[in-house]
Amino acid sequence: MSKLLATAVALAGVVAVFAVGTGGAANDHAAAAAVCPAAVVGFAHCHALVTVDAHGNPYASTAPTGLSPATIKSVYGFATSGTAGAGKTIAIVDAYDDPTAESDLAVFAGQYGLPACTTANGCFAKVNQTGGTSYPRKDAGWALEISLDVQWAHAIAPGAKILLVEASSNSFANLLAAEDYAKTHADYVSNSWGASEFSGESSYDSHFVQSGVGFFVSSGDAGLPAEYPSASPNVISVGGTTLHFSGGNFTSETGWSGGGGGCSAYETATSAQSAFSGYGQVGCAGKRATPDVSLDADPASGVSVYDSTRYQGQQGWFTIGGTSASSPMWAGRAAVAGAVVDAAYVYGNNITYRDITAGNNGAPCLVGFELCSGRGSWTG
Repeated sequence: MSKLLATAVALAGVVAVFAVGTGGAANDHAAAAAVCPAAVVGFAHCHALVTVDAHGNPYASTAPTGLSPATIKSVYGFATSGTAGAGKTIAIVDAYDDPTAESDLAVFAGQYGLPACTTANGCFAKVNQTGGTSYPRKDAGWALEISLDVQWAHAIAPGAKILLVEASSNSFANLLAAEDYAKTHADYVSNSWGASEFSGESSYDSHFVQSGVGFFVSSGDAGLPAEYPSASPNVISVGGTTLHFSGGNFTSETGWSGGGGGCSAYETATSAQSAFSGYGQVGCAGKRATPDVSLDADPASGVSVYDSTRYQGQQGWFTIGGTSASSPMWAGRAAVAGAVVDAAYVYGNNITYRDITAGNNGAPCLVGFELCSGRGSWTG
């Protein structure tokens, strides 16, 4: 996909065609469209991409069509225990209300044999941006994003608690207020939203600081350049890859053409990143390089998500991609590790990575660290 087309997908909701393998995506030549519309200055958009039918309408069915938790865990060698992540809390920060978030999570968990995660058993909680229960208005697009985030954080770390924090709107002011609540009530915070970089963005970086907490942000779905808050030096920027299958068997992982990345125009690299041996090849000249890491995000190898809040008239099982998928999965894997996954952890020797050496998002995926997939995908 060209950079121009990828930008259209992420920012304008234009339908684009992606090549699909046989690993469980909706069909052999699925198309996908941005779930959330373009964001104006001061606002963010969600990064989910939904597969659509031949007429450009969101494709939903009565049975799952995307990749399952078991497939993702097999591809990456992730833990399969139902208690993985126990003792940790993952916060999901999104905008607006998903009124069916908990019941949809129950359907997802039941479908895939995951432990129940409910308010009643203390696993699930939903609050507004100040921690209350007066929720914002419903938004169908953000509700689909929320379903993705909640379900896939639970899929990877089924023993962890899930805290959904709903911002009153998709303004940075409200999303960052939600971030402030989330970071004081969780061990890991996943953010599947962003916008173009802007002058003065560094003044918001303090919202992504809390002792003992790891912050994850999707890098975007439009290739280069870098986005914010993915470019904040205080977060782990999570990019996207494509999983390839043959006869239902995983064969390889490559960089996804839509995966966000690039050198920040305003932010400085962390000491952990700038001191990393591979940083010199990205050409960021001391600026923050994104993404740090990656995981499956291409809607062509999209994951299954259940959503009963109607999105453009559709409800049921959707196949969803975008770096909206890779961020909550990284947060889940961090919870399973039980460590504070920050820049020092990511650029140290704590993680076994699959080096992504093929693919291009406007920058080529190469051996070692680069602006296409960062250090690569977490395995094991």
